[in-house]
Amino acid sequence: VQLQASGGGLVQAGGSLRLSCAASGRPFGDYVMGWFRQAPGKEREFVAAISPSGVVTRYADSVEGRFTISGDNGINTLYLQMNSLKPEDTAVYYCAARRVYYTDNIYRDSVQYNYWGQGTLVTVSS
Repeated sequence: VQLQASGGGLVQAGGSLRLSCAASGRPFGDYVMGWFRQAPGKEREFVAAISPSGVVTRYADSVEGRFTISGDNGINTLYLQMNSLKPEDTAVYYCAARRVYYTDNIYRDSVQYNYWGQGTLVTVSS
């Protein structure tokens, strides 16, 4: 699967952005999908993930209640709705996918993902 992330930009603290990740290749529902981010000088960290069925979602504590991950299987696109943005949310955001078989598990560890998009920069000003 090939992943193309978009939607990043500059926003003031308290604002909102929606990131998109277009997937091409196998059907979207064959993958666990996730969002990760990497701030300057920091390691890549988990943000959110969604199971192949879309039923199970998980979030990092730092974004719980502010971010929402969702997917549209009809157009093979993953979203991350980000509300109440904070300066500490500033990072390059990456979408990722892992091919799975007969499971609705999700994964928080980046090493579990096989496919990565190119990243989109989100900058939140104070």
